[in-house]
Amino acid sequence: MTLQQGLAFGLVGLTIVAFIWGRFRYDLIALGALVLGLAIGVIPAEAAFDGFRNDVTVIIAAALVVSAAFARSGIVELALKRVLPLLKTERSQTPVLTLAVTLLSMVTKNVGALAIMMPVALQVSRRTGSSPSRLLMPMAFGAMAGGMVTLVGTAPNIIVAEVRADLLGEPFGMYDYAPVGLVLTALALVFLAFGYRLLPKDRKGAVGLGEALAANGYATEARAPEGWTLPVPTIKALTALGEGEVRILALIRGGKRSANPRGNSRVQAGDTLLIEGGPAALEAFFAASRLQLVREDRPVALEQPTDEVQVIEAVVGRNSPLAGQSVRASDLYGQYGVNLIGVSRSGYELTQKLRSAKLQAGDVILLQGGEAGLPTALQALDLLPLAEREVRLGSVRKRFLPAVVLAVAMTLVGFGIVPVAVAFFGAAVVIVALGGLKMREAYAALDGPLLILIAALIPVSDAIQKTGGADLIAAGMSGLFTHLPGVLAVGGLMLASMAVTPFLNNAATVLIVAPIGASLATQ
Repeated sequence: MTLQQGLAFGLVGLTIVAFIWGRFRYDLIALGALVLGLAIGVIPAEAAFDGFRNDVTVIIAAALVVSAAFARSGIVELALKRVLPLLKTERSQTPVLTLAVTLLSMVTKNVGALAIMMPVALQVSRRTGSSPSRLLMPMAFGAMAGGMVTLVGTAPNIIVAEVRADLLGEPFGMYDYAPVGLVLTALALVFLAFGYRLLPKDRKGAVGLGEALAANGYATEARAPEGWTLPVPTIKALTALGEGEVRILALIRGGKRSANPRGNSRVQAGDTLLIEGGPAALEAFFAASRLQLVREDRPVALEQPTDEVQVIEAVVGRNSPLAGQSVRASDLYGQYGVNLIGVSRSGYELTQKLRSAKLQAGDVILLQGGEAGLPTALQALDLLPLAEREVRLGSVRKRFLPAVVLAVAMTLVGFGIVPVAVAFFGAAVVIVALGGLKMREAYAALDGPLLILIAALIPVSDAIQKTGGADLIAAGMSGLFTHLPGVLAVGGLMLASMAVTPFLNNAATVLIVAPIGASLATQ
């Protein structure tokens, strides 16, 4: 063993110990390992930032953006709309939801697939009284299993593909993992369909701010635009679209208000509905019903052409000039270029048009405005913003755009026309450019700590290989398994990886073990 090899092993060992200790964030540990590797000379200065321009980092970042666009589009909810009402018990809910997230994780990143399906599962749980944990945990395992099927499903697949490219000049293709991945996924689905019974039924998580706020829904208005219709345009049909999470409080037609309208009351173009529900439920309701959120057809004021429209929640302060005033009298649009599109108050039920409602201190309101102008309005009106959850009510969905763009990208990759990194990077850019996702949402979708972890550990991983450390370990393993079948060598490497993964991020494990496996394969 040379000095450089010893230093490389020491660096990797120290990094693993730091990960297991858990005292520091894993992205900070990765950056520290990179700096230490530079300091002791096992990582050349010119290679320090190779990880940030590596295809692995680009593919993962692009896949996260595409997954976020899928979640934003609502296409998954649309596909499951007819199935979800039939899921009455955990016995039917768990297999169907797990299968859905597994299939989705085959075409998007598994973390993104789970993020898309979690709200659906929680909605089903609230409606039927099922245990959320008994739905979510099988879904998490299903997402991991589905991610093994394609190249972009999970970060380790992408990393291993790049290691193969370094060795043979050609990475694994998009579907090269499928033969093994599909078999493992099928076995996982069979187990999860019954294994959820091992989970406790009464496990309850802490109530978060989002759930506390959701206890009192927002009251807002919906208008049936010209030419609007439904197959059965009745209150009952619209209520069904709300899936029990949106209430229709009143129907206004020609200035006349009908409180708590009957289910068989017909809704016509030009009618206004007073409705109540949580932000996510209202957003889904507007998308399904094709009703328009009443904003008096006024575009918000944008200070710059590049500004984006944003919707935020804010609490009316005690000294706010809005307290005691009606929405109309406050003239928020005239003075600040923002629209008030919803109000929430404990025990309050909207019985008149939103613009006639009087606000009180403590009310939670939804404000729509330009991202540059909203802070000014909040400060001037003594409003306290709630930044813990994102509200998308009032924004436009591009329902089929992400699916179409992703299908094109995967087709191009499947036929070998463009590399994976180029295809997914291009898909992410096209989706954002065509309005499928706002730039702010795209940046929010990027998992910064994960990207930093991978980008910083790539040079550390290369150090094991370039100093000859990986060859040294592989030679030892090769000698150990000389007279044994090769499958045992593969099994030994798998067991080592599985033993370390519970303490490390799986991407970090692959970055450390992959060079050793590659060297072992050449022995």
